[in-house]
Amino acid sequence: MRVLTLNVCGIRASQKKGLYNWLKIQKADHICLQEVRANEEQINSELFTLKGYTRYMSTAEKKGYSGVCIYTKEKPFKIDHTFGSKIFKDEGRFVSLEYEKYMISSVYFPSGSSSEERQKMKYIFMSKFESYLAKIKKSKKISIICGDWNIAHKNIDIKNWKSNQKNSGFLPQERRWMDKVIDRYGYIDAFRVLNNFPDQYTWWSNRGRAWENNVGWRIDYQMVTPNIKNKIKKVQIYTDQRFSDHAPLIIDYDIKSKC
Repeated sequence: MRVLTLNVCGIRASQKKGLYNWLKIQKADHICLQEVRANEEQINSELFTLKGYTRYMSTAEKKGYSGVCIYTKEKPFKIDHTFGSKIFKDEGRFVSLEYEKYMISSVYFPSGSSSEERQKMKYIFMSKFESYLAKIKKSKKISIICGDWNIAHKNIDIKNWKSNQKNSGFLPQERRWMDKVIDRYGYIDAFRVLNNFPDQYTWWSNRGRAWENNVGWRIDYQMVTPNIKNKIKKVQIYTDQRFSDHAPLIIDYDIKSKC
């Protein structure tokens, strides 16, 4: 089973950059997108259709803001648009599909870089999401949580870690929270199971020449429950083409998609 996740930074803009032509040949079973910035009516055309897939979305009430979706080949028996907290439901930050043997989610964590108020809201989101993670762990069902978590976990996950320790996305409190997600709740950073090399990033600032010089952050993840750790077979950050300021993260699992 192949799972692909990408923050598109505007689905209509990424489509113009060739995203959908590329997705058509990826053979992914599940495609998780974040920061869609559109509602169903705005992308209800063949340009945003993938043959053989159904799209499930959570959209923001504010136009041109946030939004997540999942394209999937298999029909789920349950769809959730909230992880238990209604505080962020109108921002379209979460959608989850449940199947008999596994769950797959697309999540878009808030950024706290714009103001102290938004950083406080980010901490609230993290707290609420932690409760959801604890709940999923108790279910013992395979779970793959894809998305832009807006946190670089360790020094290896950011180019200039020393100068970013006071910036949102690499704050000590955010990084300790990621430690807790892994150490207390047992979630696994699927990418790092097979790739522990430095300079592996998924987001680059549009300022300066960050992309050209690979001055990036790894803030996009597929966090998985421990019962899938030995089923992670291949990981890749795709950088041959650019569809947004993020890069697609693709992971292959030894799981049957039809289950």
